[in-house]
Amino acid sequence: MSALQIARQRWAWLLTCASGFAGLGYQVVWTQQVALWLGHEAAAVLAVVSAFFGGLAVGAGLLAARILRSPHPARWYAGCELLIALWSLLLALGLAPFSQALLALTGAQPSPAWQWAVAFAGTFLALLPATAAMGATLPALDRLLAQRQAGATPLAGLYASNTFGAVLGVLATAFWLVPGLGLLRTVAVCALINLGCAASALALARGAGPAQARPGVPGMPVGPARPIDAAGLLWRLAATGLLGIGYEVLVVRALSQVAENTVYTFAILLAVYLVGSALGAAAWQGWGSRWPASAQQRDGLLAALAAAVLLGTASLWWALPLQQAARGLLGSSMASALVAETLLAVAAFGLPTLLMGALFSQLSLQAQAAGIAWGRCLAANTLGAAAAPALFGVLLLPLLGLKGALLLSAAAYLALAAPRAWRRPGTVACGSALAAAALWAPALQQVDVPEGGRIVSYREGAMATVSVVEDAAGVSRLRIDNRQQEGSSDSLLADARQALLPLLLHPAPRRALFLGLGTGVTATSAALDPSLQVDAAELLPEVIQASTHFTQPLTQGSSGPGLHPVAADARRFVRAGGKPYDVIVSDNFHPARSGSGALYTVAHFQAVHGRLGAQGLFCQWLPLHQLDLATLRSIVRSFQVAFPGGWALLATHSLDTPVLGLLARADGSRLDLHQLRQRLAGNSLPQRLSDFGIPDASALLGGFIAGPAALARFAGDAPLNTEDRPVVAYAAPRITYAPDSLPRDRLLALLGQLALAPDELLQPGSDAAADAARLAAYWQARDLFLAAGRAVRPSTDVRAMLAQVKAPLLAVLRTSPDFRPAYDPLLRMAQALARQQDPAGARSLLQALARLQPGRPEAGLALQQLDPP
Repeated sequence: MSALQIARQRWAWLLTCASGFAGLGYQVVWTQQVALWLGHEAAAVLAVVSAFFGGLAVGAGLLAARILRSPHPARWYAGCELLIALWSLLLALGLAPFSQALLALTGAQPSPAWQWAVAFAGTFLALLPATAAMGATLPALDRLLAQRQAGATPLAGLYASNTFGAVLGVLATAFWLVPGLGLLRTVAVCALINLGCAASALALARGAGPAQARPGVPGMPVGPARPIDAAGLLWRLAATGLLGIGYEVLVVRALSQVAENTVYTFAILLAVYLVGSALGAAAWQGWGSRWPASAQQRDGLLAALAAAVLLGTASLWWALPLQQAARGLLGSSMASALVAETLLAVAAFGLPTLLMGALFSQLSLQAQAAGIAWGRCLAANTLGAAAAPALFGVLLLPLLGLKGALLLSAAAYLALAAPRAWRRPGTVACGSALAAAALWAPALQQVDVPEGGRIVSYREGAMATVSVVEDAAGVSRLRIDNRQQEGSSDSLLADARQALLPLLLHPAPRRALFLGLGTGVTATSAALDPSLQVDAAELLPEVIQASTHFTQPLTQGSSGPGLHPVAADARRFVRAGGKPYDVIVSDNFHPARSGSGALYTVAHFQAVHGRLGAQGLFCQWLPLHQLDLATLRSIVRSFQVAFPGGWALLATHSLDTPVLGLLARADGSRLDLHQLRQRLAGNSLPQRLSDFGIPDASALLGGFIAGPAALARFAGDAPLNTEDRPVVAYAAPRITYAPDSLPRDRLLALLGQLALAPDELLQPGSDAAADAARLAAYWQARDLFLAAGRAVRPSTDVRAMLAQVKAPLLAVLRTSPDFRPAYDPLLRMAQALARQQDPAGARSLLQALARLQPGRPEAGLALQQLDPP
């Protein structure tokens, strides 16, 4: 090969690398955009991967033959790159209205079959012009090189360089372009790359004559002519495409029970998968193509791939110890966490993807030796890949479980080999190992079970795995993909307050909507009101099923209309329209988890505003223990776009798991204290509100910490979380991977930056001055209470605890005698001292309590029991 031909070949590799960069950059963007209407990033990954490969198959199948006959392949290539750029820009600008139409077509409460049908078909049609053009670019470039030199560059080289470009595109888009530029500008960057590829291809073809037919497969030794089953080769190309992407889908789901499941996790897993495939294709081109492609080669690779898939599956049983060991060696930084996730991906994907790339190259070379155009090879392979997300992710995984589906994929590779391959010891050994794993290997469940605990329930769904785990003390916890805890049976008070606080702040609610179900305790606590209709939108049907374990004790003897859970995406349910709600409560979604960042966007908050009635009230709970303050600023600023008159409040006084609420009324009005007192006195809830720390109006309003002005100052110029700039999804993982502070420190730092005056919250009234002074004192006492708790170390020794808390809690009560959270623990400790034969200590504490709260009888009664007349 001459120096000029080598230069052109390298230029072709650069073109395919750049084109691959843009193609996978688009895929990352499209996944983000599709997740906005599918509601979950895992679902979007399935839909986009299916649509992506489906479009590639259409392009390669329909256009490759025409390109092969064309004397001007450079024009075809340039036209394809131009179409990719223009259609991707059009999608970036127009996918929002298109997805709104798909939302309407899907409906608020679709059946699973209809939802997935619209998801796959709608995404496929939306992306088709761009993805079909992508499918034609490699055949066009190969044809272009055939025009410029005798023979063409090895096809595996084009495939490998294209895939390496895809790796760069995935990483650059996920880690730098989207976080820094947003979706639209990222698409613009990729479109410029496409335009540069088009111009370069036209320059490369300048002065060339008509393309000549390729005389054979370059680089392949000529061997004796053998009959080749063309249909069988194409069928195997399709089957290996199906199994390769199916394996990817299953491994991503398996590792979701160990990894953090952020946008970076998905990017790393995809990058490792692509790197392995590219290395395998390149290695086979450099080594395996020295010999004629044969059925024996193919069968050897299939058997080796089946064994590699089995080994990759085995690594998943050890994924959690491997991750813990890696984090122990590397430290607790975000970089070390990402390296640990990369190691998990390499263990599961490394060897299988190397062999997948090699097998694709071998089958392609064998097919071309049979006279099958490369476009048909690509079409067959990508058509099989397009079917994999639906078959493996939606059907086989829930039906067979992770273990069964993964072992089935390994067995399917063996089944693709010719019958004579089963005479070889290696094939027999692999088949025997598969049978042994199917019979004796445990289920592929990565669930953290505490010592003495047990798994109550375990459900593998199409989008997530949901489990209920009980510890030795009988406390049950609901987990999604093992990593995300959605609540426990030990958090009844906190979960119920997240329903009761917003409901009691509305004068007369009749219809309430809860976005996100979790354990179901929050929504069920509201549904116990016989006068209230309660709907709850929950994305995962498995969560709805698991929630009955937590809610059953609450609903016994209930006479109300009950809770109506709906298996639906919260964003879609809100936008589907219908009757307005008096109260909408949004769960404290973990902002770094799959798809959750989209529930904190400006557009979603505005859609919620549109579903509220005239006096409607919205409360968005936020897990401050899972949020850094920088990300919180973006969420607060986004909330204020839709609700400029909103406030902030605390759900409880917890320092370890603080939950912050952003609350607002649809009309922007302030609260009527007289009306609130009437609401407390006349509510129809069966619960005793005092059991939930809401004995009076002071306690009901005592959690408020900021008004509109303070929230605006706190948010400052933080970037808005929009559908084009999903800053929360990319910023929130920082604290998930490597917490930089304790939740209590973040809470106290937040309180130090916020302020609230009573007249920002309450409407003027006849006793406004007295009410305002009493409420301000309560808030000051609350802040003192939280600050005092920062340094407290729990102890079972009453005297040790009292030595820590007596003075600060009495100071809190001097500030506000209404502050029961300081009074009640001191009363309990006094009673404990009396039981421990310390009457003097008990008497002293009870006398102090009686002086500070003369209107409360508990301390006086305890004194009478201590010193009977």
